[in-house]
Amino acid sequence: MTTEQAEPLWTALEGLPRPTLKELFTDTSRLANYATDLDLPGGPIRFDWSKTHLSAEVEAQLAAIAAAMDFAGRRHALIDGEKINNTEGRAAEHTAERGIGKDSSVEQAAEFHARMQMLVDAIHEGALGDVKSLIHIGIGGSALGPALAIDALTRNGAKVAVHVVSNIDGCALEAAMKACDPATTMIALASKTFTTTETITNAFSALDWLREGGVSDPYGRVIALTAAPDKAVEWGVDETRILPFSETVGGRYSLWSSIGFPVAIALGWQGFAEFLDGAAAIDRHFIDAEIGENVVVRAAFADLYYAQVRGCQTRAVFAYDERLALLPSYLQQLEMESNGKRVHADGTPLHRASAPVTWGGVGTDAQHAVFQLLHQGTHLIPVDFLAVKAQGHDLDPAHHEILLSNCFAQGAALMAGKSSEDGARAYPGDRPSATILCDELNPATLGALIAFHEHRTFVSAAMLGINPFDQFGVELGKAIAKQIESGGGEGFDPSTEALLQAAGIGG
Repeated sequence: MTTEQAEPLWTALEGLPRPTLKELFTDTSRLANYATDLDLPGGPIRFDWSKTHLSAEVEAQLAAIAAAMDFAGRRHALIDGEKINNTEGRAAEHTAERGIGKDSSVEQAAEFHARMQMLVDAIHEGALGDVKSLIHIGIGGSALGPALAIDALTRNGAKVAVHVVSNIDGCALEAAMKACDPATTMIALASKTFTTTETITNAFSALDWLREGGVSDPYGRVIALTAAPDKAVEWGVDETRILPFSETVGGRYSLWSSIGFPVAIALGWQGFAEFLDGAAAIDRHFIDAEIGENVVVRAAFADLYYAQVRGCQTRAVFAYDERLALLPSYLQQLEMESNGKRVHADGTPLHRASAPVTWGGVGTDAQHAVFQLLHQGTHLIPVDFLAVKAQGHDLDPAHHEILLSNCFAQGAALMAGKSSEDGARAYPGDRPSATILCDELNPATLGALIAFHEHRTFVSAAMLGINPFDQFGVELGKAIAKQIESGGGEGFDPSTEALLQAAGIGG
């Protein structure tokens, strides 16, 4: 069935009854039906979607749409390594990095991992000298994933201190260099094509810093993480310091490949292996669980329901754990770069809403900044709360008890609301939220959380008939910037030309 033929099913979904959350909870089995505990390698995780407007009727209609759009076939194509990224003519094989996929791709990923493990172990054993710091230079998916994992998992110390730099703004690189000693620092350059302007520019400045710091062979301190090893060799990286990954692994899905090198160097290989295991457990659940019991599919169904039926243009994510502070930023790229499209995979116009805007923050900070709008604003915004049962610090447990109490209270308050004759003090309620509660935050748990969101994003794309694995929308601005840098910045609109002149850029 084509996306156009599926339209009557979407129309039927829009016409279904819309009971309130309180009405839905009159079903005494609701919690049992919509809160699922998965026993995963890093410990149990609860996925509670009971405080959303999903119902058996809504899910049945969404399942009909999934069948019409051949979701099962698309899922098989993803896992089997078919060229599901049709606009670029390649597969999307990030699951192969976790040991799940086409046999040849899984074998190649294992070989690349073995090569990476040898280098990680050699550094930890001192074979490359005294290495205390690593400056990891990348951008987008080459930086957001490593930054999230390192911030989440190394707060109590790391085998090697890692500083992730992505911004072309020299202030970012300068801050990392000030925190390191050139004599004990290595540089990781993460670029799929090894041509990314921001990464290569930062790399040259890092080499200058090493040279000025007395390092006689700066290039000998560089490790390349790339799908284009020949270009890395041409650039000057020693072949033994190049960690390749497959072209079928997209940037925002690449943390599991050699792009995860900084995570492995910080945690040790065992920690990185546990990270992969946690993700693989979610892969297996996503593949094997029936739609009605599949936590990934249920989350995507809720996302689609709110975007397509309730007109929600944004989705908020709040991590009630400081260690997950970077998760909302990571999900912004994952979801908006993947599904922020205006055409179907076949190039025909998309006449439905695509990805909502993903945004969020950290609790309890966000409660005193943006929750006013969530509770009393005119926008309906579905919210995800993420929390961890075990605290990540050695302070008084009262800190964590207050943190979790606030997290659960916000979901309850959004749903219940509160009436008042004073409109300024009235809360409408019936506002949806979902909660993900982990027993512990460890490498396997974080791997599971990230894989859950990867597949959640894929389900939405499959249901809408779009390709989540290309990102041509980022190219136009980059092309114009290169035009300006090369001195061809003419013929723009008057505002742009005035800005260039005011900044002293170009002719």
